[in-house]
Amino acid sequence: MSDILSGEGHDGFHVEIDAARERADIILDRPPLNIISITQRDQLRRVFEALDANDTVRIIVLRAEGQNFSSGGNIAGFLNETPEKLTKLAWNIAAPTRCAKPVIAANRGYCFGVGFELSLACDFRIVSETVQYALPEQRLGQIPGSGGSPRLQSMVGITRAKDLIMRAKRISAEQALAWGIATERVADGDLEKTTDALVNELRGFSPLAQRTAKRLLNEAEDLSLSMAIEAEGQNYGRLRASDDYREGVTAFTEKRKPKFNGT
Repeated sequence: MSDILSGEGHDGFHVEIDAARERADIILDRPPLNIISITQRDQLRRVFEALDANDTVRIIVLRAEGQNFSSGGNIAGFLNETPEKLTKLAWNIAAPTRCAKPVIAANRGYCFGVGFELSLACDFRIVSETVQYALPEQRLGQIPGSGGSPRLQSMVGITRAKDLIMRAKRISAEQALAWGIATERVADGDLEKTTDALVNELRGFSPLAQRTAKRLLNEAEDLSLSMAIEAEGQNYGRLRASDDYREGVTAFTEKRKPKFNGT
C-alpha cells in the first residue's frame, strides 16, 4: 500500500480499504463540521490518485463522520495563501472526476462550499433527508473557487445556478433530487445501507465498461452532439473486442450471472 494510503499524517480524514468488497472509503473525520483545510485538499487528491492505481479497489466512497458532511473550507486560512495557489484549488477537488473508478458521495447535514464542490465532482450523490447544499461564498465577498459554479450550472442550468450562487441560497435534499443534483434521497438512517447497496450493484458490472462509460460521459459534456456520438461509437467498437463483452454476451445467452475480470 502506498504511503499516502497508510493513514499517517492525514489532515482531517482517513482511508479504509475493504479488499474483500473491492471498496475504499475516504472518511472526513473532523466533526462536528468536518472543515476542509488547504493541506487536506492536496492530500485528498493524492489519495484519489493512489486508490485509482490500487488493483484491489473497484469502488470509492466519500463520506464523513457525524451529522454533517462538511460546512466548507477553513475560511481564515485563505488569507494566508497566495493568489497563485488559490487559482489552482479546483484541480485538487476535481480528483474524483479524473478518477477512472466510480466514486460515490454519501452526504448528510451541512454540505457547503468545498464540501459541496467535492461532492459535485463525484459520480453519484446519495443524500440523507437532512442534507443542505449551498455555495455561500458571496457572503464572504467571494465566488466558488473549486469548480462549483460550472459543475452546478451544467447540472441545473444557468437560472438555478445564478439563484443559488448569487444569493448564497441553501437547498434541501428534496430540491437537490428534483433538480438532478442528487442521485437518490433517503431517510437519514438509511444512508449507509443505500450506499452499500449501490457499491454492490456497481461491482456487478464490467470494470472496463464502467471506466469507459465514466470517461465518455465526462468528455461528452465538452463535445458537440455529433462529436459525442462519434466518440461513443469508437468506444463501443473497442469494447467489442474485450473479454468482458464476450463474457457478458455468453452469460446472457446461457442465462447466468456474468463473471467480469476487467479486460
